[in-house]
Amino acid sequence: MEHPATTPRLILVCGLPGSGKTTAARAIELQRRAIRLCPDEWMATLAIDLFDEGMRARIEALQWELAQSLLRLGLSVIIEWGTWARAERDALRTGARALGAGVELHALVLPTEELLERIRCRGRENPPIERADLDLWHAAFEVPTPEEIALFDSPLDCGEREKSS
Repeated sequence: MEHPATTPRLILVCGLPGSGKTTAARAIELQRRAIRLCPDEWMATLAIDLFDEGMRARIEALQWELAQSLLRLGLSVIIEWGTWARAERDALRTGARALGAGVELHALVLPTEELLERIRCRGRENPPIERADLDLWHAAFEVPTPEEIALFDSPLDCGEREKSS
């Protein structure tokens, strides 16, 4: 279901660690003048262990509440959670559509070897992410299928956004 360019959008940036989610989300943030929500940044600012899954879930729940409020105000929001599970992407898409927002999916899928190289180059994780971690996460990641992708709106390019302004 396509929404006009002036409709607020929820933009999901989906992928494993090292896939370029933050880089892509930051570029979209600037192009679209959208609000970007990244749990890693909130956790780092609050000195919370990035691997504390309970706290991550609580922060993502707070970010989803904030995202819904922003969408109601007519603003576009980028969620940079990874959204590995189809059920999570479905819930976010359905929730945003209930608010009248368009919803885009930007899936970043890379081979494990490339992810590992990118993670090692950035050198941010402590403890370091190992190949075994990526193998487990890769097995858990539900890569969006063409059928799922068809449920989302086509991404707007800058020209479409500028035409609507």
